[in-house]
Amino acid sequence: MQLDDVDRRIIKEYLEDARRSYREVAKRIGVAVGTVLSRIKRLEESKIIRGYSAIIDYSKLGYDITVVTEIVVSKGKLVEVEEEVAKMPGVCAVYDVTGETDAIVIAKFKDRESLSNFTKGLLKMPHVERTNTHVVLSTAKEDFNLLI
Repeated sequence: MQLDDVDRRIIKEYLEDARRSYREVAKRIGVAVGTVLSRIKRLEESKIIRGYSAIIDYSKLGYDITVVTEIVVSKGKLVEVEEEVAKMPGVCAVYDVTGETDAIVIAKFKDRESLSNFTKGLLKMPHVERTNTHVVLSTAKEDFNLLI
């Protein structure tokens, strides 16, 4: 689907605050409410907008440990491993990547015991050859909403 300037401005408005009404978005970008409504419907149907959610500060909920884990997987089993890893508690993102490792996982935990259980669970999985976990010391930026 090709996006035009109106689509981009609507998306920007909802990235800033997904609770804005159609009327408020229309007023802010200078188009009719019906335009916003039809554009949002089209963006949702094409899965560009996949849902609406709150931005949570997980550290305030006790998730003080963030890790980036590299995983090396047996040949031909990457998709199966990634699907299982994605189901594990604390996992925020799973990527298959180029380079010396096959997958990268970003996960959050409340304590070292949870992190330890996660790491041991990964190593017990069939087809996981090895892992390398990096503990995040501080976060300069954590925001997956790109302004397009």
